[in-house]
This record gives sequence, C-alpha cells and structure tokens, in this order.
Amino acid sequence: MQNSTYNLFPELDAFDKSTFKTDDLHEVYYEICGNPEGEPVVFLHGGPGSGCNPTQRRFFDPAHYKIILIDQRGCGRSKPQGAITQNTTDDLVADINHIREALNIKQWHVFGGSWGSTLALAYALAFPQLVTSLTLRGIFLSRHSELNWFLGDVAHFHPEAWHALTAHLPTEAHHDVLSAYRKLIFNEDSSVNIPAALQWNAFENSIMRLVPNEVGTAQELSPEQWAVEVARARIQIHYIAHDCFVDGEAMLNDCAKLAHIPTVIVQGRYDMVCPPKSAWELSRAMPHAEFHIIQDAGHSAMELGITSALVAATEKFKGLQSKK
Repeated sequence: MQNSTYNLFPELDAFDKSTFKTDDLHEVYYEICGNPEGEPVVFLHGGPGSGCNPTQRRFFDPAHYKIILIDQRGCGRSKPQGAITQNTTDDLVADINHIREALNIKQWHVFGGSWGSTLALAYALAFPQLVTSLTLRGIFLSRHSELNWFLGDVAHFHPEAWHALTAHLPTEAHHDVLSAYRKLIFNEDSSVNIPAALQWNAFENSIMRLVPNEVGTAQELSPEQWAVEVARARIQIHYIAHDCFVDGEAMLNDCAKLAHIPTVIVQGRYDMVCPPKSAWELSRAMPHAEFHIIQDAGHSAMELGITSALVAATEKFKGLQSKK
C-alpha cells in the first residue's frame, strides 16, 4: 500500500447539512457529501473538541463513498458550543449510532484520527456488527502515560512550546497545568477565557507536525472564531480531566474482539501529541491490522506521508461491501 503516493481528492461540497437533537440539551451537527448511494463512511474528528472541516471530506473517493462527518457534542457547529453537561464518550458513541439509524445505514466504514481513533475503537467495541472497516490514525487511548506525556513530558522535545504554555500561568501553578488552565478557560470573563483558550490550543497546534507551521495570532481571528476556540479548549480539558471517560488498558485488551473488522493503523514516527508506542501496542492487540509507521511525519493527518497512507486505506476498503 505504501509503494504508491496518494493525494487528497478534489474539494467537494456537502449536499446535506443537518442537526440531530440527541437529548434535551444537545444538537449534533452532521453533513453528508459524495455519492448519495455510495458506501457509507463516518469521519470522527480529533480533539476532543476540534470539530470537522471541509478538507476532511477529501480522504474519500466521492464517486464511491457516501461521506458523513459529525461535529461531536459541544464542538464546531453542534450546539450549545462548549457544553460539557451530558457530554461523555458513551454519549458520543450513542450519538454516532443514532445518526446511523436516522440515515437508515445498516453498516458503515469508520475513520478516526487522534481522539477520533479512541472514539472509533469505542464505537466498534460497542457495535462491532455495524463496522465494515476501521481506519485509525495517531493512536490515543487516554492512558495516564499518554496524558502525562502531553501535559509535561513533551517539554523534553518542545521546550519552547511548553514554556509558552506555562508562561501564561503564575509560577505556583506550573505543577498542575491542566487544573490551572481549567480555571481560566471556564472563567465566564471573556478577557480571561479567550487568551487562555488561545494559548492552550496554540500549544497543541505547535507540536502537531514534524516541521511546525507558523501559528496565527489572536488578532487574525474574528469574535466568532474566539468562541470556537474557547469551546474547543473547554471540551478538551473536560475530557482530559476525566481520562476521556475510557479505560485505555481495558480498551486495548478488548480490541482482540475486533479481529473480524479489516483495520489499517497509520502512525507518524515523530508524533509528539500521541507517541507511537500506543499505535504499536494496538497493532499487537490487533495482529490482523495493517500497521504503517510513517518515518517522516508527526501527528497531523495533513503531512504528506500520513495523508497518502490514509487515502490508500480508503481506496483499499473500496473492495469491502457494507450491508445495505
């Protein structure tokens, strides 16, 4: 699969944009593009908190796939933005399945990266009979070793990014960055929560790629984008503070139950957000899976080698037919 280079498919528009009322609080946004009669595939975004964007539609051949993208509770275009009440991994898994039922889909391919890989595995373990294939990128299982890496140990490789993150806090708060940012970002004063959210999100953005991109400034964002940034940070901190509502070790052990589901795992060798050890351990727990380490990549799905491997996976899975 890695002998050829695969590019993203051309830009395309969604032909359906809808919301699904999941409970008395949340409305979850989803959109559909590609072939209305095609093989259904659901895209699960990362974060937690990030939301979907138009580029993510392009991992799939629009002539073959019916592509469904979901903004998870509190994220992106889902409402209310940044809401953490009634917002757990089990809630998200239930939302995904409710949308499948609403669209009258019997089975679908599941594609998720970073936090989306966690959610994809949680969904597949809950509903293994409904999953035609799994495409997983930048594996994250929310174990303490992974969270400790993101919340401190990564400073060994990115001291500048860590310094920028902690410089926003008083010195006495540096021992517990998560709690300190939680207080700031959930503060109702926008003069407090917006700068803190922008700094929190900039930290992850700055360690996403093997060769980092330039990070934009707050002055380049509109007030609407500020609200999105605060919502993104609130959702992510809410999940991290609760170990993302999963038992990562149990999930890893349970993945042996997914041996009937064709799976591709794609991982950047120099992923500083989700280090490769978890992907390697998942490949050992799922020996039937194709495991691709991309030697010249970090975490981002937009790095060339990772993009190519992900598109190659969706091309490979064209040969599988879901139950109609």
